[in-house]
Amino acid sequence: MNILPTIAESKDELEAIFRDLHAHPEIGFTETRTSAIVADKLREYGVDEVHTGLGKTGVVALIKGKGQGNRRVGLRADMDALPIHETTGLDYASTNPGVMHACGHDSHTTMLLGAAKHLAATRDFDGTAVIVFQPAEEGLGGARQMLADGLFQQFPCDEIFGMHNTPNGKPGTVAICKGEAMAGAAFFDIHVRGRGSHAARPSDSKDALIIAASLASELQTILSRNVPAHDVVVISVTQIHAGAAYNVVPETSHLAGTIRYFSDEMYRLAAERIQAICDGMAVMHGVDISLDLRNVFDVLINDDELSDVYMQAAGDIVGVENTEPNAAPVTGSEDFADMLRVIPGAYCTVGHAGTMPLHNPEFMLDPSVLPIGASVMARVVERRLPLEG
Repeated sequence: MNILPTIAESKDELEAIFRDLHAHPEIGFTETRTSAIVADKLREYGVDEVHTGLGKTGVVALIKGKGQGNRRVGLRADMDALPIHETTGLDYASTNPGVMHACGHDSHTTMLLGAAKHLAATRDFDGTAVIVFQPAEEGLGGARQMLADGLFQQFPCDEIFGMHNTPNGKPGTVAICKGEAMAGAAFFDIHVRGRGSHAARPSDSKDALIIAASLASELQTILSRNVPAHDVVVISVTQIHAGAAYNVVPETSHLAGTIRYFSDEMYRLAAERIQAICDGMAVMHGVDISLDLRNVFDVLINDDELSDVYMQAAGDIVGVENTEPNAAPVTGSEDFADMLRVIPGAYCTVGHAGTMPLHNPEFMLDPSVLPIGASVMARVVERRLPLEG
């Protein structure tokens, strides 16, 4: 392992930052404490510029290298937590009930701070590093908000790189998937309005609960009967709400869920079939059914060349034998994809001890990954902006 010296010396500081962020998680667009800590640390590290308030709670910093080059490389991390009650029992567990860093964004923030400290201290590159701390990645549109606020107009980048932890039980491994690496995602809400009745006389009703259950089942036929076998689409109904009493057939019901996809064509197919099924059910049962379907994540597409560059940088830190340049795509989603629609770049994963999955109330991140991720991110800037001579 070849941790960059400045980062190796900062190991204890990075772990302290991580523990503090983990103990004080904040939901998307409310990361005021987190962004204040980030901005203060960046100023302490001596970066050239710190800008706050982009995307509501986002932070952007600029670090200029020793050379006078005009190229600019971006590094991005997310900062938000999830509405999950933590049950890890850690001595630095969340002090905010019902909110938890169950996806490791606290580690991403810490890693990028470590990279920024190294780059500001050494400046062994020719050009400018653009350091982006993004709010609200967890389905709230933080990347899109930063883009709408003029992220790349104010802070142009030639390319940009992101990173995510992965609890695969393989510490110090770094992997990337070229091309379509992570699925696009849409969320849907389906509202059924039927007719309620006494539970002793269900024949007087148009039972919104039974219709919701039928819809949940019928939506799965899209995968088995409409999506070609060689394509990948996931449709998951994750919520059904109906009724409030033992003796009342409910008048209304609500279903919610998500679509995951790797091509716009498959997304359109799924969207059209969901609408058709809702319309058909409405006619069949003589009720009103409304569908609200909205895209929240684009497909994340890694640039082939920049993926190779990223793995070369990772190899400098963890050894080539611990890199995987041809990982398989995953059906999880990530709104860094929105930035990659505008600027070419790449997004990798860094493995760590522990196998409890992300978004689980018992998820625990191995802090030993912090210097590794920080070093890989700093190293990719140095590789992409080499000093002459």
